[in-house]
Amino acid sequence: MPGPDEPVESEAARDLIRRAMARGKDDPLYVVAIGAITNIASALLLQPAIANRIVLVWLGGHAFHWQDTREFNLAQDLHAARVVLDAGVPLVLLPCMGVVSHLTTTLSELRDYVKDQGPLGQYLYETYRNCMADHVGHSRVIWDLSAIAWLVRPEWCPSELTPSPRVTDDCRWAEAEAEWRHPIRYVTHVDRDAIFRDLLAKLDQASGAE
Repeated sequence: MPGPDEPVESEAARDLIRRAMARGKDDPLYVVAIGAITNIASALLLQPAIANRIVLVWLGGHAFHWQDTREFNLAQDLHAARVVLDAGVPLVLLPCMGVVSHLTTTLSELRDYVKDQGPLGQYLYETYRNCMADHVGHSRVIWDLSAIAWLVRPEWCPSELTPSPRVTDDCRWAEAEAEWRHPIRYVTHVDRDAIFRDLLAKLDQASGAE
């Protein structure tokens, strides 16, 4: 966003507004964000009434104890991040470093349990294998699984309610300065093994249905 109160007009933002306004307050739309939060922040500015018709699940920022929160999804649009954190929208925040960074896998794990799971398993294995030249001693975080994992089974992503934080200009978390700051649900841990067991079981099920 070009400024703190300057939404970016887009079909995505307008589509979110239409979908959210079609829902009742007792049946909110769950919105999963695994990138920059520009479209959602813009939708909130264009139609503030959607704030109590959606639940936002966002993979963004780093853990509160991390040295900074200069994370790709958040830092791409600091204005948008502040809009979302200030809007009072029900928010599930999945921090990257320090929390979701535990959601790792390796080439050998994918070779043993994913490669032979049909065309999709082969594609996932080849994509992972080609992402780097040397896999010895390396693992990679599969970040985006975390947001869907929370939707599938929230107990895989233990969380706590905490006042919505503020973000400083140099991308650091600042504690909420006033008691009136609305709460957000802050994920403190991810059960890496449970999440991957679920993924592998679903890949196995999908390959058997082909």
